[in-house]
Amino acid sequence: MYLKRVDGPRQITLPDGTILSRADLPPADTTRWVASRKAVVVKAVQYGLLAETEALERYALSEEEFALWRQAVEKHGEKALKVTAIQKYRQL
Repeated sequence: MYLKRVDGPRQITLPDGTILSRADLPPADTTRWVASRKAVVVKAVQYGLLAETEALERYALSEEEFALWRQAVEKHGEKALKVTAIQKYRQL
């Protein structure tokens, strides 16, 4: 088995004790972003598995879009990433 050389860790341990690895990340060609996939990418960046610039490039995200995901998770948790909950958590 061959392992591709990557910068940074291959896996991290989250505060709740679960392990998040690069294999758990959504595929780079993801076009349908459900809340669980968004949450995995935000956690990966927050805890150092991916650099933010690497995540933006890999998933073709804008800085503003990713900042909104991160802000939603920080303020309201992962449930705020659901499309059906946008109005509930939207700031006026």
